Amino acid sequence: MKFSLGPSLFFWPKKQVEDFYHKAINSSADIIYLGETVCSKRRELRGKDWLNLAGNMAQELAADNRIKDKEIVISTMALLESPAEIQVMKRLCDNGELLIEANDLSAVQIMHELKMPFVVGPAINCYNLSTLKVLLKQGMTRWTMPVELSGDWLKNLLQQAEQENIRDQFECEVFSWGYLPLAYSARCFTARSEDRPKDDCQYCCINYPQGRKMNSREGQKVFILNGIQTMSAYQYNLINEIAELDKLGVDIARISADSEQAFTQLTNFKQQLETPARYVLDTVKECNGFWHQIAGMSVA
Repeated sequence: MKFSLGPSLFFWPKKQVEDFYHKAINSSADIIYLGETVCSKRRELRGKDWLNLAGNMAQELAADNRIKDKEIVISTMALLESPAEIQVMKRLCDNGELLIEANDLSAVQIMHELKMPFVVGPAINCYNLSTLKVLLKQGMTRWTMPVELSGDWLKNLLQQAEQENIRDQFECEVFSWGYLPLAYSARCFTARSEDRPKDDCQYCCINYPQGRKMNSREGQKVFILNGIQTMSAYQYNLINEIAELDKLGVDIARISADSEQAFTQLTNFKQQLETPARYVLDTVKECNGFWHQIAGMSVA
């Protein structure tokens, strides 16, 4: 099993992003995703900047004999709202070198037209064998399971793929640690929380490097507001299920780039696969409910 570092879902200053990914190429991640997946107004790094950063990382990896077998992947946005955003995505897709993670069906179509392989990200709703077959015909080589699906659902779907003799045609990746990206909206919740219109948001989400916490009326943590994205208030943690993922035939476990804590989690997950131990999850800040078909914010 390999371990990936998912794209950063939060809005960070350019220098912080560059420093983070400099550390990422020296981390234990086998696959590194990078790119803006949430909002096109986050312009600390534009499309060309992400390509330059990814290209520089790839060159550094190629020139450094100490660092081998790492893959760099460019991630696309999950919700596109204008022709200009589609043009940016087309330039990302047609980069001529790096693999693309498609988080929207328009990116899937573009990659199909380019006759290039691609990764299907967790934002694409692929829940059954029929959809998997369609995506394979389009050129998919890796599928990331939507975060709300359970272990039993994945087991059944992979068994169906085996029966149809298509399981060897794609890798399976599972979001295994981090704040869960749950939903996207045309409305910017962070701007609204500061009583700003979306068109004059003043890029306020950069002031919340891990989003804005939202509690229920009773004071219970419920969500994190991250621009147009709604996330879980608890960090998903499948470290105790990593052996089960491996047994199911999952190829890649994804660690989200929530903060530099992700680098520690990469190490922890790899150690767990090699030397299993039972972790006691912190119910104040962690969850694993979706995997076990219970309330998402719960711990099984």
